[in-house]
Amino acid sequence: MTLLVCTGAVVGATVLTRSSHITDDLVGRLMPARSEAYQLQAGLVNQETGVRGYALTGDESFLAPYQEGLQTQQRSADQIRELLDGRPDLVDDLDALEASAQDWRSSFAEPLLADPAGDAIVADQALYDRGKELFDQVRAGFDQQNRHLTDVVGEAQEQLGDMRTIRNAVFTALAVVLVLAAGVFAVLVRVAVTRPLARLADTSRLVAQGDFDRRVDAGRGPADIRSLATDIEGMRQRIVAELGVVRERQSQLEEQARQLDAQAEELRRSNADLEQFAYVASHDLQEPLRKVASFCQLLEKRYGDALDDRGRQYIDFAVDGARRMQTLINDLLTFSRVGRVTDSFERIELDRTLDKAAANLAVVIEDTGARIERPNRLPEIDGDPTLLVMLWQNLLGNAVKFAEPGIEPLVVVTAQRSDDMWQICVQDNGIGVSEEFSEKIFVIFQRLHAREAYAGTGIGLALCKKIVEYHGGTIALDSSYDGGARFCFTLPALTDPDARSTDTVDNIGETHT
Repeated sequence: MTLLVCTGAVVGATVLTRSSHITDDLVGRLMPARSEAYQLQAGLVNQETGVRGYALTGDESFLAPYQEGLQTQQRSADQIRELLDGRPDLVDDLDALEASAQDWRSSFAEPLLADPAGDAIVADQALYDRGKELFDQVRAGFDQQNRHLTDVVGEAQEQLGDMRTIRNAVFTALAVVLVLAAGVFAVLVRVAVTRPLARLADTSRLVAQGDFDRRVDAGRGPADIRSLATDIEGMRQRIVAELGVVRERQSQLEEQARQLDAQAEELRRSNADLEQFAYVASHDLQEPLRKVASFCQLLEKRYGDALDDRGRQYIDFAVDGARRMQTLINDLLTFSRVGRVTDSFERIELDRTLDKAAANLAVVIEDTGARIERPNRLPEIDGDPTLLVMLWQNLLGNAVKFAEPGIEPLVVVTAQRSDDMWQICVQDNGIGVSEEFSEKIFVIFQRLHAREAYAGTGIGLALCKKIVEYHGGTIALDSSYDGGARFCFTLPALTDPDARSTDTVDNIGETHT
C-alpha cells in the first residue's frame, strides 16, 4: 500500500507539474507576448499613419501618433523580449521586425520629418514608393511574427490538452487501483483480523458474564491478536485466583459483620445500662452528699459555741467538699449526655443561642462590668439549641472568669465563612493560656490554676469540645493571639440556598454590657 501510494503520488505530482508548467508558459508568457506583439504592430502602424498624414497635409498634429507609436513600439518590444526570454526563434522575429522598422524610419520617415514642408519627399515619387516598399516589409514582419506566435500558442494548447488527457487517465487508474486495493484489504482484514477478534470477543464476553473457567483462545490469527489472547487468558487466571481469595475474605467479613452486629447490640444494651446507671448513681450519690452537708451545717449551728475555730474550719471543709462533689457529679452527667439525650437538630440562628447564654450570665457580666462585642448578625446553622447555648455559656463564662485583675473584661465574637464551614472565634483580654497547654485544657477535669484562685471543675472546655465535634466541627486555642485567650471553633454551613446565612457577616461590633 505504501509503494502504491508513493508511486501514485510521484506520477500524479509529475503530471501536475508538467501541466502546470505548460499552463504557466502559455498563460504567463506566450499569450501576453502575443498581446504585446499586437500592441507593437499597432504602434508601427500609428507611426506610418502619422508620417503619411504629415506628408500629405503638412499638419504637425499628425506627428503626435508618430511619437506615441515610437513609445508604444519601445515599451512593447521590451515586454516581448522579457516574456520570450529563452525562446530565440521568437526573439529573432522581433529583431527582424525592429530592423525593418528602423530601415523604414531612416530611409523615409526621418528625412520627411527633417524637411519642414515635406515637399521634396512627396515630389520624389521614387523615394515615396521606396518608403511604401519598406513599410510593406514591416508588414511582412508583422505576419511572420503573428504566424510564429500563433503556432507556438497552438502547440502549447495542444500539449496542455494532451497533459490533461494523461492526467485524467493517471488519476482514473490510481482511483481504480485504490478501490481494488481497498477491496483486497477488506477481505484480508476480515479473514486475518476481524474473525479472530470476534472469537476473542465472544470468549471474553462469556468470561465477563461469569464463566471464569472458559479458556480464552484466539485460535489462528495475527501474532498481535494471539499475544492479546494470551494476555487476556493470563488476566482471567489472575482474576480466578483473586476471586477465590475475595470469596474467602467475603466469608470472613460476613462472619465478622455478624460478630460486630452482635457486639453493637451488646454495646447498645450496655450504653442503655450505663445511662440508667448514671441517672441512678447521680441521684444516689447526691443524696448522701446532701445529708453530709446538711448535718455538718446543723452540727455547726447546734454546737458552734462549743467548737473552736479549727473545728468550725473542719466543718466548712466538709461542707465545701460535699458541694464540690455534687457539682462534679452534675457536670459529669451533663458531659455524658451530650449527643444522646439532647433535642434533635433544627435550623437555628446563632444570635438566639448567644442571647440566651448572655442572659444566663447576666449577673456575672453585670458584676464584672464585662463588655461583649459581637457581629450585628451571626449565621444560621443546623444544630441543637440547648447544646449551643451551653457552648456559648462556657466560652463567655471562661472569658469573664479568667479576666486580668484590675481590667474590665472585653469579649469579642467574630464569624467568617471558609468554604463550607463557619469559623467563629471568641477572644478576650484576660490572662490567656500558654501554648504548651493548648491541648491539655480540652481534657476533662484538667485545671491550670488552683481551686482557691479560680472556681470550677475543669470540665467546661471538654464539654465545649464534645459539643462542637457532635455538630461536625472542631475547636482549638489560637496560640498566635497574645492579647488574652482566643478560642476558634467551626460549624458546618447550611447548603440550603434559601438560608439566611451568607458568605460573610457584618463583624462591626455590637457592644453588650
